[in-house]
Amino acid sequence: MKKINKVKIKINGRKRSINSKISLKSLLSTNKISLKKVAIEVNEKIINKKMINKIKIKNGDKIEIVHFIGGG
Repeated sequence: MKKINKVKIKINGRKRSINSKISLKSLLSTNKISLKKVAIEVNEKIINKKMINKIKIKNGDKIEIVHFIGGG
């Protein structure tokens, strides 16, 4: 039986345990987060949305996802 490794991360201040070796794009897709109206920060660095497929989530990462909301 193959053991699935888990990593512990924080998303918007909440602790989560996810499968290791997952990309940031997969994490967002799994959580049904559209890239159109969000800004993403990993470990206090703003992420270029063109690079999210290349970024692999590591143990201890702190991810902040900010949703843009229209209004006036």
